[in-house]
Amino acid sequence: MDAKEEKKADDKKADDKKAPKSEQTRTLILETALRLFKERGFDKTTMRAIAQEAGVSVGNAYYYFSSKEHLVQGFYDRIAEEHQAAVEPVLTGGEKDLTARIRGVYLGWLDIAEPYHEFAAQFFKNAADPDSPLSPFSPESEGPREAAIEVHRRVISGASVKVDPELAEALPQLLWLQQMGLVLFWVYDRSEGAANSRRLVERLAPVTARAISLSRFRILRPLVKETHELLSDFMPTAAGMAASGKPKKRADPKPPKTS
Repeated sequence: MDAKEEKKADDKKADDKKAPKSEQTRTLILETALRLFKERGFDKTTMRAIAQEAGVSVGNAYYYFSSKEHLVQGFYDRIAEEHQAAVEPVLTGGEKDLTARIRGVYLGWLDIAEPYHEFAAQFFKNAADPDSPLSPFSPESEGPREAAIEVHRRVISGASVKVDPELAEALPQLLWLQQMGLVLFWVYDRSEGAANSRRLVERLAPVTARAISLSRFRILRPLVKETHELLSDFMPTAAGMAASGKPKKRADPKPPKTS
């Protein structure tokens, strides 16, 4: 363990001592579950095994997490919180270049997620099910999803770039969708230290920043409008589609007035 990892471990121990006993128990159960998911696999790990390893009763484990899926939601919440903290210097450190801000946020996520890379695919096969509460579009995932979108909202608002007003509200959601694509690539990335995922970020960030910058020009206005309509039709109802399997119908256009 290097000096950076030792400091992180010491800081965590200090935080654990300050946390209420209930929060310490919840953290213990979550960390035990993540360890067993890594060792045995998600499907083969039971709540009873998690409780036994954590040294708590099964009833106590269910008190804090009603199911294994709820445990994974706890993991999502943790990743979202750690990501927000890790990228704060990027968002508030005075960097105005949009490419640098996008790059910093995406690389920050890869840094936070790296310890969980070995068993990320086990989560993904459940998250890929549109009816699963582990889906990034599910109502259960709303907290970490909105936290991630808020990070991207700050990425754009703090950059020295003019954004087309029609696209401004949808861009954070679009960047989050792009991050989901990066996550999928990372899940299947077997290069050492996820080097290919990092190279992807280095190539992706400037292209994305340039596309956002160009969106304000009149010649691209039709494309901007189509993109905005696409996101308006599908993004706000994504959670509903995951839950019901049906997209929300748009209101029928009003018939033209007759003279």
